[in-house]
Amino acid sequence: MSSAALLAVDRLQAWYGESHILHGMTFEVATGEVVTLLGRNGAGRTTTLRALLGLVDRREGSVRLFNREVSKLPPRVGPHGMSVEEIYEMFPNLRERRKSQGSRLSGGEQQMLALARILRTGAQLLLLDEITEGLAPVIVKALGRAIHRLRERGYTIVMVEQNFRFAAPLADRHYVVERGRVVETVSRDELAARTDMLHEYLGV
Repeated sequence: MSSAALLAVDRLQAWYGESHILHGMTFEVATGEVVTLLGRNGAGRTTTLRALLGLVDRREGSVRLFNREVSKLPPRVGPHGMSVEEIYEMFPNLRERRKSQGSRLSGGEQQMLALARILRTGAQLLLLDEITEGLAPVIVKALGRAIHRLRERGYTIVMVEQNFRFAAPLADRHYVVERGRVVETVSRDELAARTDMLHEYLGV
């Protein structure tokens, strides 16, 4: 694993009760990169995000953030989050709906609000789980623009995303997950040449 990686995951295993879901997830993400975890439903992608956060019954292996083992650190919130004005600039819909209750927002606006809350904390690493699921194409496009801008601002993003057409132009690298481990790594410039292999794994 590279010592320069912002996030380095090495032989991560995870369980829900007796169910052994992750069988040695190994991948890394450099500062400012956008990567996706691709795979069929049940491959272990969402469990990987939950395991990174310690939200599984048991985990083994290494999760290093800024070269420190995070499983031994208490959760911390960064003090320098994005300003409300910057967030409104990124998500104009939220400016328009700023007097609405959160529960009255559409599904897409709720996703934007969830992202905005994370950005306010000053977090530099975003873990996004199926943020486009069930959303109208116009909202998906808006989220794509927002992620592109976050990337330009140096944020590091790990996405679990079923919508490959959404993820493909945004990501620097794709990790294909099957049965709880990474089985293929595809960089942005290899994408065209390896589309058939991806379709085979993803069943699309």
